[in-house]
Amino acid sequence: MKIMFICTGNICRSAMAEGMMKKKIKENNIKAQVFSCGIYAQTGEEPTNHAVEVMKQYNVDITAHRATNIRDSKIKEMDVILCATNSHKQNVKYLYPELKEKIYTMKEYAGLAKNGKDLDIQDPWGYDRNVYQHCAEEIQESLEKIIEKIKKEEFL
Repeated sequence: MKIMFICTGNICRSAMAEGMMKKKIKENNIKAQVFSCGIYAQTGEEPTNHAVEVMKQYNVDITAHRATNIRDSKIKEMDVILCATNSHKQNVKYLYPELKEKIYTMKEYAGLAKNGKDLDIQDPWGYDRNVYQHCAEEIQESLEKIIEKIKKEEFL
């Protein structure tokens, strides 16, 4: 199974989600590959300092992460594409209409969206560490549910 996380710049949300998910699939012995990219990412850009700091609390090291623009990614090889927001989801569907059946928001795929609402994990870029912490908590909650879902679907 190949999973892609997508946000805007690939230096906050999708970078954190990729790092956390890699740790979770290893801990759960799930055979999967995890990637991330950003719709407007500048390929090669480093994650934000706050993202790196907050991930340390989860024992996840994203210091080596480098942003990848969606056009430089291997998105067409993915089995599941998980976006930070509904806006990202719509953009990705527009750019890659042939992949529309594989594209969800993280919260939607995790079953956390309420009546098709609350689909978004807000962008912490430019905010303080507390906002990053809240963002990481939302990602963590989504990934816990996604891991359960993957186990049930027996992608092992």
